[in-house]
Amino acid sequence: MPLHADELHVDVSLVRALVDRAFPQYAEHALEPARDSGSSNALFRLGSDLVVRLPRQPGGGSTIDKEARWLPYVGDRVTVAVPELVGIGEPALGYGERWAITRWLDGTVPTPSYAAGPGLARDLARFVTELRAMEVPAGAAEDESLSWYRGVPLWELDQDFRESVEECRGLGLDLDLDEVLRVWDLAAEASRTVESTPTWYHGDLLAENLLVRDGRLAAVLDFGGLAIGDPTVDLAVAWEVLGDDGRREFRQALDLDDASWTASRGWALLIAVITFPYYGTTMPRRCADRLAMAQAALA
Repeated sequence: MPLHADELHVDVSLVRALVDRAFPQYAEHALEPARDSGSSNALFRLGSDLVVRLPRQPGGGSTIDKEARWLPYVGDRVTVAVPELVGIGEPALGYGERWAITRWLDGTVPTPSYAAGPGLARDLARFVTELRAMEVPAGAAEDESLSWYRGVPLWELDQDFRESVEECRGLGLDLDLDEVLRVWDLAAEASRTVESTPTWYHGDLLAENLLVRDGRLAAVLDFGGLAIGDPTVDLAVAWEVLGDDGRREFRQALDLDDASWTASRGWALLIAVITFPYYGTTMPRRCADRLAMAQAALA
């Protein structure tokens, strides 16, 4: 089922032809759809150690280009594994976007019910800290692809949030939308007092872009949202994959003040309420995860 109205047609036969044409050295590698694909890219396993990522929508190749330019920079400066680019494929055979082959990373995607210990909380805090501490070189500061709405102060998104909440009414969600608005007001107001200089942030640091092994963070995936701005959005991960104890550990490790922590609840709610109307019928697992995140942010 297509996830987007303008979704590009991608299937195994097309990917096989694209790979064989651009990377003949992998022509003998088995190809199959990955068990889990994201909303931005269709994923295909290539052999045992590679994955092919193809943007689902027109213009999506720009994130492939961004990752090709900046992911090596990020990867050299964080202690957790990130995707390693193997090659870039050009538009061909009727498919109009650039696409990528990266190394496969092993691990399990955590769920809201994941029994996360303090180790995962500390690992996530370390990753956020490392991102924020990275220098922003002149080339990054001037790169328009590193500017995204998730790097603006939360309060600037007030009207968009309220419109999304109204779209959620009538969807039958197990969510008190009036309470959502009350907590949002607190978070938006708190965001006005958050002091932050523009830093690197992941932008989509959520369960589906994490891999864990033995209770620890093994890898962070999908840097299509990598950008520079207010990094508070990355704190939303605490409301999706950590319990009360983990959130306390995470907050303490980052030494977050009350305003930043309150604003993080707003980001968790915003990411949730924009998900339900758009992906309600096409990505039930994502919606379930976002519902659990919103409920945690309200508790």
